[in-house]
Amino acid sequence: MLKRTLAAVSAAAMFLPIVLSGCAPAGTGGMDLSGRQIRVVATTSMIAELVQEVGGNRVIVSGLMGPGVDPHLYKASEGDVSRMSSADVIFYNGLHLEGKMGEIFEQMSSLRIPAFAVSDAVPETSLLESAYFTGNYDPHIWFDAGLWGLAALRAAEDLASIDSTSADLYRANAQAFAEEIAEADQYVRQRVAELPPESRVLVTSHDAFGYFGRAYGFEVNGLQGLSTAAEAGTADVAGLADFVASRRVPALFMESSVSPRGIEAVRAAVRSRGYEVRIGGTLFGDALGAPGTAAGTYAGMVRSNIDTIVAGLITPAGL
Repeated sequence: MLKRTLAAVSAAAMFLPIVLSGCAPAGTGGMDLSGRQIRVVATTSMIAELVQEVGGNRVIVSGLMGPGVDPHLYKASEGDVSRMSSADVIFYNGLHLEGKMGEIFEQMSSLRIPAFAVSDAVPETSLLESAYFTGNYDPHIWFDAGLWGLAALRAAEDLASIDSTSADLYRANAQAFAEEIAEADQYVRQRVAELPPESRVLVTSHDAFGYFGRAYGFEVNGLQGLSTAAEAGTADVAGLADFVASRRVPALFMESSVSPRGIEAVRAAVRSRGYEVRIGGTLFGDALGAPGTAAGTYAGMVRSNIDTIVAGLITPAGL
């Protein structure tokens, strides 16, 4: 799927109307951007990297959310609003990932600053329906490398729609990044093959790994739902503890952008049921690692996560 031609990716772009209270948006407004770098604001660290890779030296990308930041709970500051109001273009995930920022996006009523949702690259038939909110979809599309490759190709078309003179550059960069993503995908599949099918059970802090589970054959259970805004209750902890103890799952996994308290509560509840489950490590869920670290890029994050998962699950329970 990552090797599909750019012609197969829809060039249609979603322009959200934008008006930021108290700020006069700069926007493109038909302006010729060929003579300077394009100012981009991206919400999450994954999206910031994607746009930087696709845009190359034609863009200056400002990311709103750094390492360890939970996008479900993120609330834009006045500084964030100011950065968006002076941007040429905004890239965000969509599918309600940036829950607390929805109010800002809803206020947008001017076409002077285009805003693109990278999730628009994914065909509706490839989206996972939410088990928690009827009519909504799981926003964590980057955990399926094939879908993230599509997002890169779509970003090239989005940038080309406001800067056509650099369209060939964007498309070449997107293809190169998609190939890098494909290599990371192959690494994951090689590591997954080390685990017997019955061991491919992933228990995490929140239900962010659904696309990962579908792509790589894992049964996935998260303590919290798709959004961390919905806190887990006693019944959620008990239910997950029953599952872990009955299935003899060897390890639980924390997430870098979610408090460890929930998983620690599950571990304690499992212990009270006479079974000892260990913490398999910390996964990078809704944010990349710090710049310069192994998980500071998308490909590095993908490799780091699968290495942690395999190491945690490959050792038999009780050892």
